[in-house]
Amino acid sequence: MKRNTLSIGLLMLLAGIAYSESETAQTAGKVILAPGSAEYFSKSVMMAALGLAIVGAMGAFGQSWAIQRALEGMARQPEAGGKLQISMIIGLAFIESLVLFMFLVCFMILYMNPFAKYFVQVA
Repeated sequence: MKRNTLSIGLLMLLAGIAYSESETAQTAGKVILAPGSAEYFSKSVMMAALGLAIVGAMGAFGQSWAIQRALEGMARQPEAGGKLQISMIIGLAFIESLVLFMFLVCFMILYMNPFAKYFVQVA
């Protein structure tokens, strides 16, 4: 218990030092926010979270549906179980790749937003 408390305290100290250094680096160039920028960035975060929630839920639904159908097919024709299993695994990989692509797009919206240049100006 004592070791965990010590490590948490050390991490908080290091985080404070790192934050203070980044704060001084940001004050070197003035950042000017255009009117409405806070609303734009908050909507970007909400849309990224909504997109992840929808795609995560629909990906889980699609995977469960695919597994259900594959198991029904294996129950009807046990001799075709190997082919159905391989096809199911490939299909699950495609469904999961779509979810991961949406995850990547949401991070791009949050961190590499192409429209942020219209709301933030560095003087």
